[in-house]
Parts: sequence; structure tokens; C-alpha cells
Amino acid sequence: MPEVQFTGSLSVLAPIAVAAARAVVSLPAAAARENNTFRKMTLVQHSPLFANVLPSEGREIVSAARECQFSRRDRIFLAGDPVRQVTLLTSGSAKIVQFGQSGTEVILGLKGPGDVVGALGVCPQDHHCSTAQALAASHALIWDTGVFETFSQRFPQLRRNITHILCQQLRELEERYREISTEKVSVRLSHQLVRVLNQLGRRVNGGLEIRLSREELAQLTGTTLFTVSRLLSDWNQRGIVSTRREAVSVHNFQALAELAEEE
Repeated sequence: MPEVQFTGSLSVLAPIAVAAARAVVSLPAAAARENNTFRKMTLVQHSPLFANVLPSEGREIVSAARECQFSRRDRIFLAGDPVRQVTLLTSGSAKIVQFGQSGTEVILGLKGPGDVVGALGVCPQDHHCSTAQALAASHALIWDTGVFETFSQRFPQLRRNITHILCQQLRELEERYREISTEKVSVRLSHQLVRVLNQLGRRVNGGLEIRLSREELAQLTGTTLFTVSRLLSDWNQRGIVSTRREAVSVHNFQALAELAEEE
């Protein structure tokens, strides 16, 4: 009986089998990528940067981001560094600072979850004019500047959000400059505490707490450590706040909000 030859049939079926096997293997990988994109979308859903961005556009944007972790006091970028990336905090907090010629530190702003840390709408050849440092253990989504610039050109809503964020930052700096120029330190400090509580406050033992030292509050308010310590001590005696190392707890938010009018 003649021997049956299967060589030709197997040579045809082999590539099909390999392709089928690759497809089966790629299914879990595709599902993992989709789940990861969905998780990133959840992280940015309340960020002003993604306000009113179409879901399909948002998924494309976040899928191009890589995730990064920062420990407390880690430098996110330094003044003078080239602007190579766009950083969006998804947890934790950071401060934006500049240093005077004598080394005195001034805090220009604080950033929390959903906030962009650093420059927006700049070219890759630009340089940072300030330093960003993590105030707590933080997570962030990071895009290469060129990639993010391409997204901003393609998606008008993203571009509008960038403009809105930049305008908001300018308004905040103008408001703080007005306060430093025209108001007493006690008024400035109460205003600043209210702002930071709304932005970064968390519930601890029945009160609202912010993780800032008295020195950082002085750098944020444009005054001295001695003055901040004196004011907080007075407000502590009145039952409005209490302090511990690198933290301030507010026990009477309404009284704190009224301090600017009382003093």
C-alpha cells in the first residue's frame, strides 16, 4: 500500500497554526492594555486637564503616558533643566519653588492630584524656571513634551484646557501678589491655609490636616518662620488650629475663614 505524504498540507497549515497561537497569546495582552488604559482614565477623570475631553481622545492620550513614583522630597525637575516632559499628579502633592540669590526659598504654588506640575504649552527647547519637589509620596502620569504637544494640536478641547489652566495659575499668582503687597501677615496666612485645605486637606482625628511645616507656610506666605509660629500659637490657644511636626490641623474651619475679616 502506498505511503501517504502529508508534507505539503502541513506546510500550508503551519503558518495558520502559528498565527492562531499568537492571536490566543495576544488576547490577554490586549485585555491587559485595555484595563491599564481604563485605570489611567479613572485616575485623570477629575483633572482640569481632561475636562470635557472626548473619551476616545482621553484614552489615546493616557495610553501614551508612562507612570512614575516619587518619594517625599524627590526632585521632579530642577530650575534650568530642559522641559522634556509633562507631569500630571495622580496622587500625593508637590511644591513649585524658586530660590533667591541668598538661597532663600519661595514657594510659588502647591500641586495636588489632578494638577499639572510644571510647564504647559512650551517647546521642548525651553527650560524650567522653577524647581518642583514632592511633598509626599506621589504618583504621576508623564508624557514626553513632543508627544503631548502633538495631542494638544490634534485635540482642541485639550488645548482649551491648557489655556484655562495657565490663566488660572496667572490669576492665583496675581491674587497672592496683591495679598503680599496690601494685607497683613495674619490675613495672608489665614487665606493661604484656607486655600491649601481646600486643595490638599485631609481628615485626621476629626480635624482637617495639611502636611506643611511652619517654615513652608512662611515660604508660601512671604513672611518669617517666627511670625508664622507666633500666629499659629495664638490660633492654637483660641482652639482654631493645632500644630505638630510638619503638619497643621484645623479644628474650626469657619473661624479660620473669618480671621481675615476679624483682624
